[in-house]
Amino acid sequence: MITIVGSINMDLIASTERLPEPGETVTGSDFATAPGGKGANQALAARRAGASVRMAGAVGDDTFAGEALALLDAAGADLGAVQRLAGPTGIAMILVGVDGENMIAVIPGANGKFSAEDARAAVERMTAGDTLLLQMEIPEPAVAAALDAARERSVTSILNIAPLTAAVERLAPKADIVIANETEFARLSGRHAGTAAEVSAELAALHARTGQAMIVTLGADGVAWARGGETGHVASLKVTPVDTVGAGDTFCGYLAQGLDSGLAFPDAVRRAAVAGALACLKPGAQPSIPESAEVEARL
Repeated sequence: MITIVGSINMDLIASTERLPEPGETVTGSDFATAPGGKGANQALAARRAGASVRMAGAVGDDTFAGEALALLDAAGADLGAVQRLAGPTGIAMILVGVDGENMIAVIPGANGKFSAEDARAAVERMTAGDTLLLQMEIPEPAVAAALDAARERSVTSILNIAPLTAAVERLAPKADIVIANETEFARLSGRHAGTAAEVSAELAALHARTGQAMIVTLGADGVAWARGGETGHVASLKVTPVDTVGAGDTFCGYLAQGLDSGLAFPDAVRRAAVAGALACLKPGAQPSIPESAEVEARL
């Protein structure tokens, strides 16, 4: 069983020929809305990967609340721990360039009201051997409380340190497994590594110092990992990206499902990497998350 404690948003997505420079206005070509939020995205990815999933978080009392939960509900996720609070649902305003790169601004809304007590209550429903998946789009006290409760209950905790905040150094050591991209990993290691080989070397060094399991996603350069004194690298599936918005969250959800189902760590990383690459082939965060059959076919 996987519990995701995290954010639930409504994504407002505009497509542009290129991303604007600071202070610049560009003309867009398309606009769409879709359910999002890193927590909800990862929950849907884990569910589509085949896991039993419980989502814990908060939405507002506005018209976006139902839409933000629609795909999770349709997928059969347990939404009993999702609160409906007075005020707006979280919003993500996303610009996507023709090359698939993106810029995102997030307005927390109800996510910002999710408390440490709420997070602890969600984890206290879990049992030893369950998997907890977290991100950084809810308040720091809530993430810390969930990680502490997971350790108390022998629940495996996975922390995706995105979006990057000043709380990373305090929260990351509490997790059993940390997932980061290159920029986020540089914050943990204290050193910017330019190439994939340099990131892998820096990851091995940090793992040797801390013993903590870590994964660094490298985009087109694949995924580097370290766990239990071993390190490895998984090559990326070669794709032409349409939209990279949901790729990282898809990776996290699929990884959690793989580990929760008993896959060996390298195999879970490889499967998650394929899923993340496939998520780049469609626009939007949740609509782009592949079903498990698509991933298995590409494996």
